[in-house]
Amino acid sequence: MNSRDKAVIWLATGLGAGRVPFAPGTFGSILGLPLAWGLAGRDPAVAFMVLALFSVVAIWIAGRAEAILQRKDAAAIVIDEIAGTAIALAGLPFTLFNAAAGFAAFRILDIVKPFPARLIDTRMSGGAGVVLDDVVAGIYANLLLRLVAVFFNPT
Repeated sequence: MNSRDKAVIWLATGLGAGRVPFAPGTFGSILGLPLAWGLAGRDPAVAFMVLALFSVVAIWIAGRAEAILQRKDAAAIVIDEIAGTAIALAGLPFTLFNAAAGFAAFRILDIVKPFPARLIDTRMSGGAGVVLDDVVAGIYANLLLRLVAVFFNPT
């Protein structure tokens, strides 16, 4: 494996977090929290553009990692979970409640794969198939957090 391939695997596995022998997706999702924190308080348009760009790059990285590892959607590839968690928290205040609720909602939705996430996961190949189902789960988690804020906001 050349140095470029090693760099792709390092990024795809969330700096190695995806190599954890149990729950690699959960550990990858945790890495989305610093990204979400870094984008919190920014102009929402900027945050969404950064996350769109991150998702496009993640698609390329995940696709290359699949080719290098010679496995479709290998469990060690967690860059998609990083993107999904950050999307779940995009444009929201980064509070302990939002971070915990967004993380939990994203993980549940990533596992359940509501429409069209399951369709994307089963029908799309390459990096797009790896990442876009997590983008959908992240969007749904974000909308869920926004609904919670509307209905349970104490102010």
